[in-house]
Amino acid sequence: MAIVINRKVMHGKPVVKGTRIPVDLVIGSLAGGMTYEEVCHEYGIKKSDILDCLKYAAELAATEKV
Repeated sequence: MAIVINRKVMHGKPVVKGTRIPVDLVIGSLAGGMTYEEVCHEYGIKKSDILDCLKYAAELAATEKV
C-alpha cells in the first residue's frame, strides 16, 4: 500500500507515499464529485494511489467500533 504515516510529514496524517497529499483530501475530493482523472490531475497522483486511499479508508471503517 502506498499510504504512509510520518509525524514529520503533515503532522502525522496518512499521506500518499512520496507526497504531502493527505488521504482525507483525496477521499474528500472524490466525495465532492471529482472524477479519478480530475483528482490525478489536480494532485499529481496515479489512479493506483487513489485506490490505495480508498482501501485505507475502508480498512479504517471496518475496524470502527461504536
